Amino acid sequence: MGSGKNSSTAARKARIEEMRRAERARERRNRVLTIAASVVVVAGLVVGGVVLVNSQSDKSNKNDTIASGDAKNSGDSGGFTTGKDGVKTWSGKLSRTHVTTKVSYPMHPPVGGNHNPVWLNCNGDVYTEPVQDENAVHALEHGAVWVTYTGKAKKSDVDALAAKVKKTPYSLMSPYENQDAPLILSAWGHQVAVKSAKDPEVDKFFATYVQGQQTPEPGASCTGGVMK
Repeated sequence: MGSGKNSSTAARKARIEEMRRAERARERRNRVLTIAASVVVVAGLVVGGVVLVNSQSDKSNKNDTIASGDAKNSGDSGGFTTGKDGVKTWSGKLSRTHVTTKVSYPMHPPVGGNHNPVWLNCNGDVYTEPVQDENAVHALEHGAVWVTYTGKAKKSDVDALAAKVKKTPYSLMSPYENQDAPLILSAWGHQVAVKSAKDPEVDKFFATYVQGQQTPEPGASCTGGVMK
């Protein structure tokens, strides 16, 4: 009786050990297959990435060059429509060609159009001197909100807005005398004049348009730019 029980126990242990060996072998095969699959996927991504970059580069080279005779033209057409909340939205075309000359925009500050190939840093940057429209428009293309003010703006409002910009990635601020109101917020295709830094539209505009749905190039850098 005891001998039979021992034999049964030994057989069970043998089966368990055999199952463990099979499981270990299966795990080794799975690891090899996983590694091989990962290598194939990575290789495919690299090749696809190169093709995509080359394709986009070719497309960019075709679209980002215009004749020197037309460089001062913003390429924009259409006009603003104003919503009930006071936000003006550009209805029409906003061109996105890169140019290296000054551009004549149909709105001030501009909310889009042909612009300099180099964007203006917009990682919460506060400029105390006027900036160039062409570089700022490129920042708007990257999804930034641009706060501008004239000499008629209250210092307290300017200081409060500057503090907000400094803690908000994808935003920038600069003085801008050639505008219709003391305080204006602009994004790609959108613009609003606010009464003060405490105007509810300030927070609403930032929440809606910082990297908002209007952004032509979401996620593009807001650092590493140079004003030219």
